[in-house]
Amino acid sequence: MSKTKLTDRLGPGLITGAADDDPSGIATYAIAGAQFGTSLLWTMLFTYPLMVSVQLVCARVGRVTGHGLSHSLGAVLPRWGMAAILLLLFCANTINIGADLSAMGEAAAMIAGQGRHAFTIGFAVLSLVLQLFVPYDRYARLLKWMTLTLLAYVALLFIVRVDWGAALHNLLVPRISGPGALTAIVAIMGTTISPYLFFWQASQEVEEIRQVEERKPLRRARNQAADAFARIRIDTWSGMAVSNLIALAIMLGTAVPLHNAGKTQINSAADAARALQPVAGDLAFAVFALGIVGTGLLAIPVLAGASAYAICEATGRKASLQDTPQHARAFYLIIALGMVLGMAMDWLGLNAMKALFWSAVINGIVAVPVLAALMHIVSRPAIMGSFVAPRLLRIAGWVTTGTMALAVLAMPFSPG
Repeated sequence: MSKTKLTDRLGPGLITGAADDDPSGIATYAIAGAQFGTSLLWTMLFTYPLMVSVQLVCARVGRVTGHGLSHSLGAVLPRWGMAAILLLLFCANTINIGADLSAMGEAAAMIAGQGRHAFTIGFAVLSLVLQLFVPYDRYARLLKWMTLTLLAYVALLFIVRVDWGAALHNLLVPRISGPGALTAIVAIMGTTISPYLFFWQASQEVEEIRQVEERKPLRRARNQAADAFARIRIDTWSGMAVSNLIALAIMLGTAVPLHNAGKTQINSAADAARALQPVAGDLAFAVFALGIVGTGLLAIPVLAGASAYAICEATGRKASLQDTPQHARAFYLIIALGMVLGMAMDWLGLNAMKALFWSAVINGIVAVPVLAALMHIVSRPAIMGSFVAPRLLRIAGWVTTGTMALAVLAMPFSPG
């Protein structure tokens, strides 16, 4: 396989994995690193196969059926249940958009010296304009290139000093160091396995079908299955690897300087950047802050788009970034509404960390029934035809569902 062909095979999975490391996710990993040092690095190895299994299932549903998740979920869930999931998904995604925009504005203002609200508005408008007026084929390429912004956190590891022996030990040997660690683990689970990622990747597989006239849903084009599933495997395993490797870099980049300096009270990604400056220098501060802006520009369209895809697919309306706003009004209206409400959070002065906590709770509640329904869908020949998920993938998917259910049940008993 040539280098060019390998690059072409990276798309929905890579963008989905990279979008998982949004400013809200950065805050979660930075807080875990600052409070617990390198002791929770093992969670990245633990969550990796879980992330891969569920995203493989989502991609499979989209590529086989030619429809997004909402279409398939509507076939197995009652109407009231589907409506509740869509409402909760929109609320959680909008909260995340608001928190991400606020973090981006604060990070940019720290570099520029002022203008937090102005930067927040600017980033929101820029993201909305790109979604409204750039067709999917060009937009997907732009998002793919924007994943390179994540390299800022890899660069951070060359700026701070890391005890690689201790880091490797804590990566391979699980332990829970203190009562607060359980809360951090639950937060990491909720950050890495989020419903918006499920809906986005499945919908992007549908968009990929629309880009090439010869491509058809696999139920109608069995001869395309081998190549399609090979691409999905490469794309998804690679995308989730990027997601977790960057999360490791963030945890290491904050764990080493902040934890060792006793700076454990971090409440946001911007707080982490600010705290890094006196202990790791101006370069570490600038790299971390610029990374917040870059990852936000990548993640916000995914959050807003996931809501629009889910709601429009469920209600039978056009749902495609390839369509113009005139031809998919409801789709772009939902995107715009999520962006405007998210931007309003910054002006209302809502507590971002409390908002993200409730967003994590909502995501956890939504994830469990969605995952259970998904595993039912990929096991049904009536929906998947002859492309029901292999036994190993079904087992991994149910393990992920059970793990997420346990994480949700653990939330009320997780000390702060």
